[in-house]
Amino acid sequence: MIVIGIAGGSGAGKTTVARSVADQLGLENVSYLSQDWYYADHTHLPLDEREKLNMDHPNAFDNQLLINHLGELRQGKSIEVPDYNFIEHSRKRETTLMAPKSVVILEGILILAIPEVRAVLDFKVFVDADADIRLIRRLERDIKERGRTYDSTIKRYLSTVRPMHEAFVEPSKRYADIIVPRGGDNNIAISMLADLVEHYAVHKQGENNHSEK
Repeated sequence: MIVIGIAGGSGAGKTTVARSVADQLGLENVSYLSQDWYYADHTHLPLDEREKLNMDHPNAFDNQLLINHLGELRQGKSIEVPDYNFIEHSRKRETTLMAPKSVVILEGILILAIPEVRAVLDFKVFVDADADIRLIRRLERDIKERGRTYDSTIKRYLSTVRPMHEAFVEPSKRYADIIVPRGGDNNIAISMLADLVEHYAVHKQGENNHSEK
């Protein structure tokens, strides 16, 4: 099994790239994980306190749980994937059972910025997009999907999203093996990335088979 990490700024098109690569590799061969599912559980805090949390800092995530789950998938074990409620800013009680497959695609804004997470990735990708495009996509997503208002989205963008992007996300680009410009709109790059991942997976499997003999 190999683990592909796809990072990039909020609204850069990471999910589009990850889903497109998964489709080309065949969904039967890919386990898809989002770093967003692994936000730390703060259900013990009142809602007004949870709304003030910095969700764009590396410490916002339950990184150890994510690392443990990736390790279990590598061992051929199924995992109970958490789910996060962005309207309530809390982790849901329900989980989703995920079986191990030959490729794991992990996407998230900060997976390359967290050394412990970065260390367990076999292949690292950074999805790049212009800041204005990322902001527009962030506005659309947060208002339509996460119950935010325009004002609250802009306030969070200026107070945490942009500063954390400059402090952690953008610098993490240097750890990438591949950079995909123009985000999810770059179909040629996505196709080439899928071919490269498939080749890498076959090569890795061949190495594993050889070492077992």
